[in-house]
Amino acid sequence: MTDTAQRLFVSYAGLDRAWAEWVGWQLKQAGHQVELDRWSWRTGDDFVQKMNAALDEADAVVALFSKNYFAPERWTREEWAANFAVRGRLVPVVIEPLTDDDIPVILAGKLRQDLHGLDETSAASALLEAVHGPGTPAGPFDFPGVTAVAPDAKPDTGRPRLPSSVGLPEVWNVRRRNPDFSGREDVLEQLRSGLVSGRQAVIQALHGMGGIGKTQVALEYAHRFASQYDLVWWIDAELADQLPVRFTEFATRLGIAKPDAGTEANAHALVQYLRSRQRWLLILDNAEQPDQIEPWLPEGPGHVLITSRDPDWSGIAHRGNLDTFTRVESVTYLRTRSPGMTAEQADHLANELGDLPLALTQAAGVLSSGMSLERYEQLLSANTARIMAEGNARDYLVSLAATVEISVARLADEHAHAAIALLRLAAFLGPEPIPLAWLEAARPRLTTIPGDPDDPMWLRDALQRLGRLGLIRLDFDAFQVHRLTQAIIRAQTSADLAVATRRDTTNVLTSVDIGDPESPAGWPTWNVVTAHLGAPHVSSAATEHPELRSALLRAVYFLLCSGQPRAAHDLGMALHEVWSAEVGPYDRDVLTCAQYVGHANASLGQYVNARSIIEDTLARRRRDLGEDHPDTLQSANDLASTLRELGEYDTARRMLEDALERRVRVLGEDHPDTLTSAGNLAGAFYSLGKLTEARRTEEDVLARRARVLGEDHPDTLTSTNNLASILGDLGDFAEARRMHEGVLARRVRVLGEDHPDTLSSANNLANTLHHLGETAEARRMQEGVLARRVRVLGEDHPDSLNSVNNIASILGDLGDFAEARRMQEDVLARRARVLGEDHPDTLSSANNLAGILYDLHRHSEAIEILKDVRARSLRVLGAKHPDSVRFTQNLATVLKAAGRTYEAQQLTAQKAKKNSRRAGGKRK
Repeated sequence: MTDTAQRLFVSYAGLDRAWAEWVGWQLKQAGHQVELDRWSWRTGDDFVQKMNAALDEADAVVALFSKNYFAPERWTREEWAANFAVRGRLVPVVIEPLTDDDIPVILAGKLRQDLHGLDETSAASALLEAVHGPGTPAGPFDFPGVTAVAPDAKPDTGRPRLPSSVGLPEVWNVRRRNPDFSGREDVLEQLRSGLVSGRQAVIQALHGMGGIGKTQVALEYAHRFASQYDLVWWIDAELADQLPVRFTEFATRLGIAKPDAGTEANAHALVQYLRSRQRWLLILDNAEQPDQIEPWLPEGPGHVLITSRDPDWSGIAHRGNLDTFTRVESVTYLRTRSPGMTAEQADHLANELGDLPLALTQAAGVLSSGMSLERYEQLLSANTARIMAEGNARDYLVSLAATVEISVARLADEHAHAAIALLRLAAFLGPEPIPLAWLEAARPRLTTIPGDPDDPMWLRDALQRLGRLGLIRLDFDAFQVHRLTQAIIRAQTSADLAVATRRDTTNVLTSVDIGDPESPAGWPTWNVVTAHLGAPHVSSAATEHPELRSALLRAVYFLLCSGQPRAAHDLGMALHEVWSAEVGPYDRDVLTCAQYVGHANASLGQYVNARSIIEDTLARRRRDLGEDHPDTLQSANDLASTLRELGEYDTARRMLEDALERRVRVLGEDHPDTLTSAGNLAGAFYSLGKLTEARRTEEDVLARRARVLGEDHPDTLTSTNNLASILGDLGDFAEARRMHEGVLARRVRVLGEDHPDTLSSANNLANTLHHLGETAEARRMQEGVLARRVRVLGEDHPDSLNSVNNIASILGDLGDFAEARRMQEDVLARRARVLGEDHPDTLSSANNLAGILYDLHRHSEAIEILKDVRARSLRVLGAKHPDSVRFTQNLATVLKAAGRTYEAQQLTAQKAKKNSRRAGGKRK
């Protein structure tokens, strides 16, 4: 390195990679140490870590300004933002024309060096002048600007050119660019990387289902990188036997075709000619039959881009699967085409359309032609096939409905009846991936699949046919049909065949051996099964096939156990509404469904709704089944637990004692349901401040659950969590911490980090750390818990409000009284709205707010709040409840501080902690 050498980091957008390589090489030739991701970083390296290290070590960042560079999703924003944050040196060089609006305000004042539009020598001088002064090194890298190449030039060994201001290549037959093209930036970047990865002909096959936008990506690639090529030729390659004709047309344009030679000879001449040419791009669009395409693929220093619905290009081309749009891409596209559409409306419509580009294009066409969004969504739901035949999609040859119909007709012409039947069967399942093992296991019971049930190759043969036509997406051990394709197939199915197919889907779903919904080990499989059972056209089949009811009820229960209460609520409500109308409200399955809906409401923090549903279910079960039936006892347990959440502790305790006594007599002392009632009774004792009884009961429940269910069963972990909280309130914080750390680790391993029970353990451990004086760590943990709870449960869920309350208490202890007051006022208002003004949690928030006001010496305000809190607590909880005692003690303290000693003397109280966490009961 020279005395003036610097450590330089080249910052660029992915699509500008060739510019980055040219710039990097020029700087290295000038003696600088250059860090460029493509040169310096290996596959598998941590991208963010490597970028941060490069920014820390660099003397300057050479930033290649382009429109791509300032795209919102680009990491380059992080690079220059970090550069400014550490007051580093930024060297901006502009590689394409930009307006002031293209450059963020924070960078607008930086002097920039333009490289675009210059010849290579001038551009190299300008670059080096920007960094350290004049310099004109030479090298093997091609300048990404205008460079003429003679037709007879030798193969180019340099890097590809970058987009420039030159016109289209001399030989070009690509149709116009799609002005509505959006998204797919990562796909284009990967495609470009793949095509420039070798010195000889590189063949890339982009495959995907029909309507996914393969042709549009190829079209955009051709236009975006046109200046990198001298020859670009587009061939519609659906009919492989017509390739010689299309190649001859290309040869004629190049002037190498011989009129009397015939198409075969001219096609071979073209292939031979391309061996000696550089910078050519051949696009074979919608290619099928790879084995017939392969003999015509040219070699030489050029690129071949193939689009195909067939994924089987192994050994012929580098394959890339094109998937649906990301949701961000879908929303951006819809809002660009329909500017009046809100982000929420676009998100909902994109979800209904499954993010399929062709469907989005058709929808945009219909909406722009005079149909309201509400009407379109109604038609999409009621008559998918009909609406998918509509829409002005100029950039696609046919509509989605026509695409599916043509493909199915081809299968029929090929007598691929098993493939058609398999497609139909998949259409009557959910839109999620379908495990191949399900179909293999259920094959003997599938009456709609023709052929020999014992044929071991039937599934492979059918899937290959469907895959070649882009009707499915085939993965390692599952396949998937897009939801709109499913809807079109269902609409084309006759009534009799639909009944038979629904019977087969029932056979498939009821043949899956999943296991206990409470066991976390089976939850991944349950997630897959429930995704299919929850599809409306599947769950509605329970009318024709009652055996589906049991599976559906177990699916709702699984959603509850696995911490997905919103999904459980939605599925349970839909089933309850339909089943109630079909068989009446007293049917046992209907009542079980109602029970689960009640659970879901309680898990969502909607305790009033839960109480209404559970009370109704309990009344119906008592009437039809009697007081001691296990189902009736379940409802009694559920109602008592809900009353406890509503703050009605005495009533909850009495009901739980009664339910426990009955369950012991009917089910036995060690039955899991009996242990659930005992655990909930321990929670009621805790809420009533009877900590000794709570500890004794919970210790017994924990020992029995560990023996009966195992130490890692979710119920056992609940008892461990609750016992730790009780010990904390008894003052044994060291043991409480040990137990909370243990149960948190096990819940993370067994349930996952975002399960509500895991978040409860993290919250409780943070509270224990707070009591132990580890305030900073407690705050960090609580803020993490709050963020997760808001994401998983929502801002107004009682658990989320509990976290806000706890963080406010920590901030108060840290002396940040202003922020603590703001948070306590917020949580008090939300608890009053969500739980009610007299709920114990609401009273606790009011008490804590009074404590912050006391710390701020606003004694009069604190006294008024505490008087109201104490009066409500005496009425709701009674004078002996620890909360009432605590509120009275706090009121006396503030009265004394305000000089109102006589009033304080009228109160008797014992000292209590400012805030405590109530242990959570277990619902089942």
